[in-house]
Amino acid sequence: MKIIPAIDIKGGRCVRLYQGRMDQETVYSDNPIEVALRWEEAGTEMLHVVDLDGAVEGTPVNSDIICQIISSLKIPVQVGGG
Repeated sequence: MKIIPAIDIKGGRCVRLYQGRMDQETVYSDNPIEVALRWEEAGTEMLHVVDLDGAVEGTPVNSDIICQIISSLKIPVQVGGG
């Protein structure tokens, strides 16, 4: 079994939604790039990043941050949302 950590991005921040509700979130970090680098340093082999705003809008919203994450890491990054 392979465990792939995920970073959910909403409004440019790392969040966790409560029961998938966009209006109820817990913010874990204002810096998704820093969080991604911590996952890589912890030894993860792959990272999953979700553009929650993009999922709602139907088009990418946080693509600048996601591109920065991808260019900052040496590991593969899977992207979803939008």
